[in-house]
Amino acid sequence: MNSATVRGLLVRGMLAGLTAGVLALIVAYFLGEPSVDKAIGFEDAHAHEHETEVVSRSLQSTAGLATGVLVYGVAFGGIAALVCCFALGRVGRFSARATALLLSGCALLAVYVVPFLKYPANPPSVGDSDTIGRRTALYFLMMLLSVLLALAATLLGRRLAPRLGTWYATVVAVAAFAVVIGLAYAFLPVVDEVPSGFPAALLWRFRLSALAVQAVLWGGFGLLFGELAERLLNPKPGATASAEAVPAAH
Repeated sequence: MNSATVRGLLVRGMLAGLTAGVLALIVAYFLGEPSVDKAIGFEDAHAHEHETEVVSRSLQSTAGLATGVLVYGVAFGGIAALVCCFALGRVGRFSARATALLLSGCALLAVYVVPFLKYPANPPSVGDSDTIGRRTALYFLMMLLSVLLALAATLLGRRLAPRLGTWYATVVAVAAFAVVIGLAYAFLPVVDEVPSGFPAALLWRFRLSALAVQAVLWGGFGLLFGELAERLLNPKPGATASAEAVPAAH
């Protein structure tokens, strides 16, 4: 794959990330923000002292949310595109579409879902401010373990494939990943700092919305980038012939 192709895929990855970010922004605004507002209302109702807002809530939920999600979408789209460039042809005889969707699904699982199941996202008023450093460190530790174990499981599956066949090698690799992740869940500290009286339904809705935002972001990127990459790497014969005929006409 030459540098021009890699550059083309990188640009398409950033565009796909931006578009997926717009879709995720819509989900975050309509599903996540109402739960955040209710959680802030709970916090204000139980706070002994009311702090002055440095940035207004309306600005946070509109321009602030849009900036954060879209910048994240573009950045992760570029990184994911480079990973796809490396993976094309190395993870099996998959098309660009299938490779992009497969990697997006695996990345969503390893980078977000697995850490989320151990240390789920919390709305405002949930969590002790004195332990935020510890909770952040535990979350990123779980994420690092998940990514490294996913890579190890992939290598294990490739090693076993010649002897067991692709299907059984995949089953063994996935089972090994699940077992080790289960051990990590069991031995890493539990974090339970939900304040007394906080509505369980509100906490559930917030966590579901956080999961939905990530699913839309990663799934949307996989579908969009896969389509754009497929068109770049394997253009249709009619389009290629038309492109070649234009210079000839001159």
